[in-house]
Amino acid sequence: MNTLTRWVPRLIIITALLHFVWAFVQPNAWAAIAGDGFWRTVVDTEAGDYFAREASVWFLVSGVTLLAMGTLARHVIRTTGRLPAQLGWYLVVIGIPLCVFYFPVTGGWPVVAIGVLALLAARRPVKAGEAVETVEA
Repeated sequence: MNTLTRWVPRLIIITALLHFVWAFVQPNAWAAIAGDGFWRTVVDTEAGDYFAREASVWFLVSGVTLLAMGTLARHVIRTTGRLPAQLGWYLVVIGIPLCVFYFPVTGGWPVVAIGVLALLAARRPVKAGEAVETVEA
């Protein structure tokens, strides 16, 4: 396994952790969400803090999604020795709309960059003799 293949899941996981941190350090509405009891606390578009509530939830949810992608990618690499190309395509497809809609200042650029790195890593052939964990049923 090459260095790029090893680093792509790490970069995705780091991005996920940054999303978790940002969900709580940005101007957020977690106190209001908790105060309202969580249930349906982001559906009132007329609320004065609606956008802060929505951003808080979306950063947290996208962090979970990125964490799932990163840990699953790490698992696939450990079991197959390869990084699937569709991971790179998913990241590119997630990042490009963010870059277009929020141009120029957006966190979509790193997502696109990691997606391109994943596509490059997926193109590299697995060398003969590289260890791959065996999966026991």
